Amino acid sequence: MNRFVVKSVMQGLINGRSYCVSSISNGHVYKAAVIGSSFHLSGQQNGMAFGGFEWRRMMSSVPAMEKAPFEKEDKKENQVTEDKKEKEVLASSYWGISRPKITREDGTEWPWNCFMPWETYGADLSIDLKKHHVPKNFVDKFAYRTVKLLRIPTDIFFQRRYGCRAVMLETVAAVPGMVGGMLLHLRSLRKFQQSGGWIKALLEEAENERMHLMTMVELVQPKWYERLLVLTVQGVFFNAFFGLYMLSPKLAHRIVGYLEEEAIHSYTEYLKDIESGAIENVPAPAMAIDYWRLPKDATLKDVITVIRADEAHHRDVNHFASDIHFQGKELREAPAPLGYH
Repeated sequence: MNRFVVKSVMQGLINGRSYCVSSISNGHVYKAAVIGSSFHLSGQQNGMAFGGFEWRRMMSSVPAMEKAPFEKEDKKENQVTEDKKEKEVLASSYWGISRPKITREDGTEWPWNCFMPWETYGADLSIDLKKHHVPKNFVDKFAYRTVKLLRIPTDIFFQRRYGCRAVMLETVAAVPGMVGGMLLHLRSLRKFQQSGGWIKALLEEAENERMHLMTMVELVQPKWYERLLVLTVQGVFFNAFFGLYMLSPKLAHRIVGYLEEEAIHSYTEYLKDIESGAIENVPAPAMAIDYWRLPKDATLKDVITVIRADEAHHRDVNHFASDIHFQGKELREAPAPLGYH
């Protein structure tokens, strides 16, 4: 009889039905009730209650209803936490690519993905800013006058708005290094020759100019028509410089050398307006502080000073490259100025 009661109870638990089973055997009264997901078993012997107990399934419907809202909230919180982790940390992919943990010298986490600590440097401010290549031949004079003509519409459009002028200047200045490095790269592949380090040197220059632009964008927000002008000028200049470098690398580098001289002049005027109070000397962007290893309390004046020094170095590199070509040699025959900022 006990087996019949237990069997009935188990079937009730499995089927989830509510019923009552009772039986009499040898003066014993057994009663098993399954109600929802709990059951009560009790009995009597000769009119005396011999005991009772009640057992509830752990997965009963009532507790489940009570816990459901809390479980949903926990799931939402976990999802939000996971989303934050995915945004903050680059997870390892199937290809095993992940960013290693990089810290500053003071132990704080490195916040930038666009450049790493080993790519930063302290600008050489001792460079001669007044150095000028005097035009000596037709190519030099053509390059010099071309740059002077290009400056006229720039002065008319921007006047003394040197922040916007710098944005335009850097979108153009970052093109020659990329074009020169790309064409030297293709030449190296075609002729199975080393470049003498000049591919890397010119690409370093392009990257450095791009970082100038990223810094200036943190300080100045170009208007819509200035952005449109950037697109137009960059498209025209890239194609024109590409064709020019194919025809005459010495002329191309000489033009860039004179463009850098004009950049030095523009940033010098920018500094004059900062010092006179015409332009507010705001705190330096965090990106600039890390990239040029500036003090934490650096200002706009410090940023423009190091950018001007960079332009002076680019001036020297391009005039040097043009001189190599004028001597009838290839760039790979002369040591490349790697890391020359």
